[in-house]
Amino acid sequence: MATRHDVVILGGGLAGLTLALQLKQRFGELDILVLERRKHPVPEAAHKVGESSVEIGANYFDTVIGIRPHLKARQLPKFGLRFFFSEGRRDIEQCTEVGASNYLPTPTYQLDRGILENYLGELATERGIRFLSPAVVREVQLADRDGQHEVMYEFEGAEHRVTAPWVVDAAGRASILKRKLGLLEDNAHDANAVWFRIGAKIDMDDWSQDPAWLGRVRKQERWLSTNHYCGEGYWAWLIPLSSGSHSVGIVCDAKLHPLNTMNTFEKAMAWLEKYQPLVYDSCNDKRHLLQDFLFFRNFSFGCKQVYSGDRWALTGEAGLFLDPFYSPGSDFIGMSNTYITELIARDRAGEDIRPYAKVYEQLYVSFYESTLALYTDQYPIFGDPEVMPLKILWDYAYYWGVLSQIFFQRKLTDLNLLGRLRDDLMHAKKLNFAVQAFLRAWTKKSARRNAAYMHDQAGLPWLAEWNRGLRDELGDAELKARIQANVRQLDQLAIQLVARAGVDGVGPEADALIALTGLEPPDETPLLFAPSVPPAPRALREGARHVASA
Repeated sequence: MATRHDVVILGGGLAGLTLALQLKQRFGELDILVLERRKHPVPEAAHKVGESSVEIGANYFDTVIGIRPHLKARQLPKFGLRFFFSEGRRDIEQCTEVGASNYLPTPTYQLDRGILENYLGELATERGIRFLSPAVVREVQLADRDGQHEVMYEFEGAEHRVTAPWVVDAAGRASILKRKLGLLEDNAHDANAVWFRIGAKIDMDDWSQDPAWLGRVRKQERWLSTNHYCGEGYWAWLIPLSSGSHSVGIVCDAKLHPLNTMNTFEKAMAWLEKYQPLVYDSCNDKRHLLQDFLFFRNFSFGCKQVYSGDRWALTGEAGLFLDPFYSPGSDFIGMSNTYITELIARDRAGEDIRPYAKVYEQLYVSFYESTLALYTDQYPIFGDPEVMPLKILWDYAYYWGVLSQIFFQRKLTDLNLLGRLRDDLMHAKKLNFAVQAFLRAWTKKSARRNAAYMHDQAGLPWLAEWNRGLRDELGDAELKARIQANVRQLDQLAIQLVARAGVDGVGPEADALIALTGLEPPDETPLLFAPSVPPAPRALREGARHVASA
């Protein structure tokens, strides 16, 4: 005899457990079964990567799921994302830095995934969710929209069969439904990653005693940032964990830095010694504290379908995955789980969910495509100390100004409002694609000067206000007006990038960007970071204005 449930979730990691909790909050009577193949409790520190959260994911965890007390007590506060152009250098104080001089208002967190997932598993059980581990899914038989799906799994040495109207694949890269249905889709972003955990704190604030460098930030807590050490075609990370360990990783464009140059711990250390010697130095005397070493080849992928009117769905890495740069993984878990929760809510209300499944998927994939544009063919820019800080500025502004606004105001599923904003959102998406193309062209001509300077995100009043304003509670009319104003400001920011580039940025990509904004490049660039080198003289910038009057 098969046991019946309302929802069966395949996978009890971050995506599956938070979905179960979100559903249980919405429908207290819902019968939810979560099947997790790993035995709980899982190890601390060396459990999974994906330790860094940004604003959407952090807000999903602390407010939507409601685990802020745990995040405050058991995880680490995050001092934002921080970037250094330090290839081959040990004089960190002489390198260009991008980061905030002080904590920005909207909180984010560094997540020890073992501690977090153990807590979520306990919380799910406390709230009446049936959470089984280790439980190995053997077979899934999908039904049509009016039938019951069947799941066969093994638990405690016995075979079990359950039925449910809803099945959600949250099994990570095991991708049970994706493999079964042939849904894997290449996304043309070919990148690899290696990582390991060291059982000790790595404090980069000790890397220099230079007073000017130390004085760039108000608190000596750079170590609490997600620190990126950038070079052409790659970046390396340092992320602290509340268990006392540190996460270390390398992410590379496969064409520029092949995986076989770093796919063992010794190779990775030799690679770091050459390209990021300060990271190497910090790990070399801690080799005996190595906790794990893993790698992924071609880690980024798309998915042909994530939501079905036949009442199945995929979420987290079981569906699609972008890139760890900017830490968007938790963001897309939060968005996907929100769409799935709404589909289940409409289904329980007796609505035909087929049109909603299609529209929600279109929205989700559109957000994915816009974010993917930040990475595709962009890794050659990462080693450019002149262009990359401005790319980071643009990418932050696009993220906080548009997508984050929609999520924080809980409007992901508000089709009426999103319909009224359609033209503005489409313009912002086109603008983002045009800016990314322009940046790729500009870096080919850049002088790549690496000044001893910090581009301070907290020092830009408008950008800091966009971050603070995420926590405002807005009505529909106010949100619409804010997003429209933000998109107009993105036009201004885009055209100022053209002005900053001067003759180095002249080309068809600049022409296309100017035409899209409908603006003329200004003489000054008040929205941008203070320059680490003097901006191009006006005479040189004239080359970037030649299509403005056409």
